Amino acid sequence: MRQAGCTLVLTTLVLGLTSAPGFAERNLVPTLERSFDVCPDRPAEPMWMQEIPLRQAYQRVLVQDIYRAQNLERIVESGNCDCETRFPSWGAAEEVFRERHASDERWEMLEASDSYNRRANEVRLEAKAICEAAGNW
Repeated sequence: MRQAGCTLVLTTLVLGLTSAPGFAERNLVPTLERSFDVCPDRPAEPMWMQEIPLRQAYQRVLVQDIYRAQNLERIVESGNCDCETRFPSWGAAEEVFRERHASDERWEMLEASDSYNRRANEVRLEAKAICEAAGNW
């Protein structure tokens, strides 16, 4: 009788351990949808950016870099970090891209990306302090 009880405990333990990972895996379903803790209603990237072929991804990155630099500079200039200031529409970044960079060669776009990243990094800490105070970082 003791052996039967031990077998039952062992079987229960084995079944419990082997089924747990399956249960955990079902709860970790990957999704392509992005969710954000801060400013969850931020505008999506324009569809044309999402559809850029992989070989031309540097164009998408450039628009993203323009957007980031503009937004961080706007936060510092205004001293405001509400969601509309931190994550406005993509229109201004798209306009800068079209007017200044759309006809550039790949290497010129990469250099421009570097320039926008430097601009963003120059004001990042100040913008971060403003946004942390507003609870939006």
